Amino acid sequence: MELIIGPRRFSTWSLRPWLVLKRCGAEFTVRELDFNTPEGHAEMLSVSPTGLVPVLKVDGETIWDSMAISVLCAERFPEAKLWPAEAKARWLARSAACEMHGGFGALRTHCTMNPNHPMVGPERSPTPQNDAVAADIRRLVTLFRGMRERFGAGGDYLFGEWSVPDAFFTPIATRIRHYQIDLAQYGDEDGVAATYVAALLQQPDFLEWEALA
Repeated sequence: MELIIGPRRFSTWSLRPWLVLKRCGAEFTVRELDFNTPEGHAEMLSVSPTGLVPVLKVDGETIWDSMAISVLCAERFPEAKLWPAEAKARWLARSAACEMHGGFGALRTHCTMNPNHPMVGPERSPTPQNDAVAADIRRLVTLFRGMRERFGAGGDYLFGEWSVPDAFFTPIATRIRHYQIDLAQYGDEDGVAATYVAALLQQPDFLEWEALA
């Protein structure tokens, strides 16, 4: 398998399936393309049916989209237990991951990750003062707290043991760190959501990604 990604420093969507593949113990290679250069952009257009990354080359097929890659991994590596075993937890884990996949547009727009605002490294930027961003952060806090309180007893992650939603929310954790977002100001007075964010940022595979960036 070959995973084709964008620059590790700010390609948030590339991070997600990389974390999933690492969790599976899969054997895969990585091709990193700098889509901000003409050469990298041209190569990306040549290897991806959508002109976007990430894509996974597997068994002669090209799988695009981070969620599709994650679903493939769950089918191919059932022993990795990428979704919670308990039915209701699994339903809600899929809901949470899909909400992240398609939502939080204000946070993505105003707390962007790009060459000037990298996902890794010591750089920090102030929290944008924007009502829509604030609404997104409050929703994240509600989601994190609700899932941790209901399903988090078995470990440090959203549903206890690490699962696909944790891969999808790890780039959000980097945004919270980079933009110095104090979750206590958005309803996390006792730090349940902040503790979860800290766990994502200390997860060993993410630390490996940071070291490679």
